Amino acid sequence: MKQRVRVAGVGMAPFATPSKSEPYDVLAERAVKAALADAGIGLASVQQAYAGYVYGDSTCGQHALYRVGMTGVPVVNVNNNCSTGSSALFLARQAVASGAADCVLAFGFEQMQRGALKAHWDDRPDPFHRFDEVLEKAQGPADGVPMAPRYFGGAGAAYAERYGTAPETFAAISVKARRHAANNPYAVFREPVTVEEVLAAPHIYGPLTRLQCCPPTCGAAAAVIASEDFARAHGLRTDVAIAAQAMTTDTESSFDGDPMKLVGYDMAKAAARQVYEAAGIGPEDIRVAELHDCFTSNELISYEALGLTGEGTAEKFIADGDNTYGGRVVTNPSGGLLCKGHPLGATGLAQCAELTWQLRGEAGPRQVDDVTVALQHNIGLGGAAVVTLYEKAR
Repeated sequence: MKQRVRVAGVGMAPFATPSKSEPYDVLAERAVKAALADAGIGLASVQQAYAGYVYGDSTCGQHALYRVGMTGVPVVNVNNNCSTGSSALFLARQAVASGAADCVLAFGFEQMQRGALKAHWDDRPDPFHRFDEVLEKAQGPADGVPMAPRYFGGAGAAYAERYGTAPETFAAISVKARRHAANNPYAVFREPVTVEEVLAAPHIYGPLTRLQCCPPTCGAAAAVIASEDFARAHGLRTDVAIAAQAMTTDTESSFDGDPMKLVGYDMAKAAARQVYEAAGIGPEDIRVAELHDCFTSNELISYEALGLTGEGTAEKFIADGDNTYGGRVVTNPSGGLLCKGHPLGATGLAQCAELTWQLRGEAGPRQVDDVTVALQHNIGLGGAAVVTLYEKAR
């Protein structure tokens, strides 16, 4: 890995609920065109493309990209559950860093259905079978509770039992997310809420109420990844670099009975450690982060997995305001998955777009002061965790 990698352009389509969304191919076209325009190139300059989506037939990536143009560029379709967008980004960055290509497009999209996530196949082995066995043993049955809140709500309950965390602490994360999303025109939910309103919402599982769960969302996002040499030769932006990136999958520790590890705590911790070591910095250097807050409980435990605060200290971290403007690290200035939305294939690339804007100083009222490095964390059960460190290039 010798080529220096730059984020030359980013683009998004505003996220929306399924009842208000355009089709996935229209969303993807909009995001790709925005990223290409931001980079100042046409599709003909792109040498490879990685398309991320979870819910769709094979070759949806080609179909979506053909709306932009048909240049013969190789298109690889990527599916890694909720970390799909970051997995596409991982492959694009790897292609450029290795020297296999100089200019690569990563884009992600999702046209989701209303309601909770569910499996679509009952005639073949279930990739969650082992996860479900551990979940049932740790938490017992929970009839009528959707799969994702059981996993993440169970992780939150385990954390609260271990450290005595108050329900208000989890609710405060939703309040913060809405406050941040109010300044993001791409976000779905921008209206403010109070801790009391969050706690009064219908109970889902563990510490989670409905206002602590990300909504099913449709949307798209894209990034143009280029080598520094290509970018300079073609007049592209070189001011944002991917300094380090790591992808990890489950180890045996995921299945030792700890509900936090079952939802990727150890995967995220390992990926973050690799990134910090590769970049030569520590978590204390991070001032802004987009992390995987599919539920408030996952944002809370991710603070600790990523080293943003010590184990068992997340409640104080939140109470002191260290997770927002004026504190130690602004988490999810975009509003995160909770409020911006979570179209599975697009999420990782939307995080990339937000952090690129932050490092450029183009985030408007969301702008975090004095940003020189930015951290991205995206996780998918089953499992894959991708942690990416961006830096303002010199």
